[in-house]
Amino acid sequence: MASAKVVLTDYVWESLDVEQKTLEGLASLVALKTKTPAEFLPEAADCDALLNTYAGPITAEVMARMPKCKIIARYGIGVDTIDLEAATAAGIIVTNNPTYCIEEVAEQTMALLLASARKVAFYDRLVRAGRWEVPPGKPMFRLAGRTLGLVGFGNIARAVAVRAAAFGMRVLYSDPFVKDGQFPVPGEKREFAALLGESDFVSLHPPLVPETRGMMNDAAFARMKPTAFLINCSRGPIVDTAALVRALDAKRIAGCALDTTDPEPLPDPHPLRGRENVTVTPHAAWYSEQAMVGLQAGAPGEVRRVLTGEWPVNVVNKAVKARNRAGL
Repeated sequence: MASAKVVLTDYVWESLDVEQKTLEGLASLVALKTKTPAEFLPEAADCDALLNTYAGPITAEVMARMPKCKIIARYGIGVDTIDLEAATAAGIIVTNNPTYCIEEVAEQTMALLLASARKVAFYDRLVRAGRWEVPPGKPMFRLAGRTLGLVGFGNIARAVAVRAAAFGMRVLYSDPFVKDGQFPVPGEKREFAALLGESDFVSLHPPLVPETRGMMNDAAFARMKPTAFLINCSRGPIVDTAALVRALDAKRIAGCALDTTDPEPLPDPHPLRGRENVTVTPHAAWYSEQAMVGLQAGAPGEVRRVLTGEWPVNVVNKAVKARNRAGL
C-alpha cells in the first residue's frame, strides 16, 4: 500500500494517467476539481504533497492546516496565488514549471500582435456580418520598422524578441533584472517610462508580484502613443482594467489584445467586450498538444523527487532549503 498521500486540487485535462504512472508505488493520488482552499482542505489536511493548477489562494492559514505537506507543486509558471514567504517559513517547498509553454506563449503574443496590426479579428467580424470593405480598418501600418516594447525580458519575452526581429521590428525591453546585452537576442534596454513612449506595441511579460500589479495604470497609458497597442499574455492584474477602459474610451491608445484579463474569466457584459479595437482570447496562450505533455509531467515529477528524497528541479522559494519539512 502506498505510504504517501498526494492531493490534486484541480485540473483541466482529460486523463490522469501521467500522474498515476509518475506516483505509482509511491503515493496514492486524490484528484479533485476545486476552486478554493475550503473545498480542497478536507482532503488535503493530511496530504504529504499538493499538486495545484488554479485553486487558491494558498495562504499561511491554508498551509497551517496541512501540517504534513512537504511540497506544493504548481503545474504552470506563475506562483502569484501562493504565499511564498509563508511556505518558506512553514518549510514547504514550492515548485513551478517555467519552460513548458515558452514557444506557445511567444507564438500567441506574435499572433495577437499581428492580429492587432492587420486588424484580423475586426475584418473577420466584418465579413461574417456580410460586408466586404477595406476602409473601415484604416489606418494600418506595416510591421517592418515598427517598435515592439517588451515589459520583462524573461524566457518568453526573449523568444518574442527573436520572432519580432524576424518580422523586421525594432525591439526594446524594460527589465530591472536584466543588463543591456546580457542575452544574445535582439533588444535594446530602456527604462519603463521611455519604453512606453517609444513603442508601437507594448507586450507584457513580467511575473505578477506586488511591484508589477497594476503597473499598466492611467500614468502608463498616458505615456503610450495614441497609435500603440497593448498586448498581454502574462497575468491579468498587471493591467489596471479600469484604467485600460478609460484609455480606450479616451483614444489614448489604439487598442489592445489580451489573453489574460482581470477579472478572469471576463464577465459578460463587460466594458472590454464588444469593442472593435479589442481582441480577447480565453487564457489560451499556454496551450498546445506538446505543451500539455510538458505541463502534465512537470509538477508530478517534482512531487516524486521530493517523496523519494531528491531535491526538486524548479524550486521557487529557494530559501526553504535550510528548513524544509522533507529534510532534503
